[in-house]
This record gives sequence, C-alpha cells and structure tokens, in this order.
Amino acid sequence: MSDAPRHTRLLIIGSGPAGYTAGVYASRAMLNPILVQGIQPGGQLTITTDVENWPGDASVMGPDLMVRMEAHAKEMGTEIISDHIQSLDLSKRPFVAEGDSGTTYTADAVILATGAQAKWLGLPSEEQFKGFGVSACATCDGFFYRGQEIVVVGGGNTAVEEALFLTNFASKVTLIHRRDSLRAEKIMQDRLFKNPKVEVLWNHEIDAVIGADGSTGGPRGVEGVRARHVETGAITEVPCKGFFVAIGHAPANDLVKDQLELHNGGYVKVEPGTTRTSIPGVFAAGDLTDHVYRQAVTSAGMGCMAALDAEKWLAEHEAEATAAAAE
Repeated sequence: MSDAPRHTRLLIIGSGPAGYTAGVYASRAMLNPILVQGIQPGGQLTITTDVENWPGDASVMGPDLMVRMEAHAKEMGTEIISDHIQSLDLSKRPFVAEGDSGTTYTADAVILATGAQAKWLGLPSEEQFKGFGVSACATCDGFFYRGQEIVVVGGGNTAVEEALFLTNFASKVTLIHRRDSLRAEKIMQDRLFKNPKVEVLWNHEIDAVIGADGSTGGPRGVEGVRARHVETGAITEVPCKGFFVAIGHAPANDLVKDQLELHNGGYVKVEPGTTRTSIPGVFAAGDLTDHVYRQAVTSAGMGCMAALDAEKWLAEHEAEATAAAAE
C-alpha cells in the first residue's frame, strides 16, 4: 500500500492507441504525464491479430504495435504504471483517482482513454458457459477449438474478422446474423463468403447456448446453440464446441458515467473539433468518445488532440493561478 498521493500535472487513464499517443505528445510538451494502464494494457489491439489499416504497416500484429507504442511513450518520458483506476472524483481540482494498488493519484488535468469493451447478449445460458466455451475474444481462445465446430454471432467487422480468424483452427465456422446482410466492410465480406469453412445463418437470433453444465460429474462445456428465426420463430440447433460473441463494443465509461455528459448510448460527449468534456480540465479520446469511426488511427489522432488540448488548458489555468496569486 502506498500512503502518499502521487501528484501529476496530467494523468492519462488507459493504454490503447489514444492513451499512448497522448503520452507521447504530453511528454514532448514537458508535462511529465503519468499513464495508468488499466486491466488490459494496450487495449483492444492486444486481442487483434493482423492489423492491415495502420498507416506505414501493410500488416502488423496488434500486440506488437501496442508494445512499440508503449515503448515510444516511455522513451519520450511518460511514466507508465501498471495499475487499474477504480474510482475517479472530478468534482474538485486537483482531480483524485484511486488505484487498485492502493495508490491515490491527484492530477491538475485528466485524459480519459479507457476505450471500449465487448458487449454480451445477456442470456443466462451465455453467462453459465463463459470461460467454458463462450468467449468474446477469438484471438485469446480460438486455438482451444482445433478441429472443432464453432459459432460466431454478429454482422459487423468484428464478427467477420473473428469468423475468418477462427477458420485457422475450426473444422467449420457458422456465422449467425439477425439480418439478411452484413454491415462489415466489403473486402471482409468477400473473404468470408469465399472461405469454404464458413457457413452463414441469416435472419436468426441466439435463443440459448446449450451444453453440459457439469452437474452429472462430467466437464462443463458448450455443445451447441439454439437459434430462432426472427420472422417465423422456427428453432435451429447448431452444434458447436465454441461460441464467440462479436456484437460490438460498449464504451468503458464506469469511472465517469455519473459525472460527465454522455450521449449515443454512453459515449463521453466532447465539444465538436476538440477533446474537451463537460468538465474543464478533463479530456476524452479514443473509443470512449467515438461512436462513429472506432479505428486505431482515429484513436491515436484523438490522443494527440487530447494532449495538445490539455497542454493549452494547463498553460492558461496556471497563468490565471499565477496572476491571482500576484494580486
């Protein structure tokens, strides 16, 4: 346990492309920022295999890219701390953050870059089998299902990427989508439809995950899913050993949902063209605030903006404080 609070002019919470880029720019501005990484250092890119849309790299592994970003921020002078912020008080300045480690952080300004996390369907049967065949991360868990049948639910880029990745291991991947067309990029759809291991079940929703619950003494595990046709209600059972939920992400707003203005289902609202939130001195960047683009490159761009916005705000605020003290 650490007793003395750690004070910093700028506290960055989160360690994806937005957080690390903010660290690079804030360090170059001599703000000596502290960056607290959170539960998943590197964010969603650490569970993405091949990134093909990062400028300058035709193909790069997500985890490798985040290792390089972390090293860059550190090299510039960002103090990177492996801790998780469990509470944040934005009601007064300096702002106060409490870490799981027992450390209290105080900061003149804060950049929120907590990103987003996977959404779940909310079915009791899904909850029952989480970790026993139900997953939201193909790159984490795909290799457990070598030679097995797998089901993926979803219709966007995430679902198609996960389905394609899982064909590396599975004997068959069934993609279940509640509509009759996918939202994913056309190039991803083409790859999916051409893959002989993939079958798509259109116009179906997941009714339940079925499997052995371990009550008879055998291992707990998924054996299939029950899918319901959205119009007729007809039930189709699809056998599988792994069930991957890929229905998008929700902003990780737990720290600030009762303190900052939110919109569009929980994203932190910022002033157009800036990263300024509804509380002066608090800035937000990346997937926490972006319900439109949600790309690594736009997150990095917003991280840069947040650091520059914070630098400007701190300079103005400190000048005012100095003038007030001189009066």
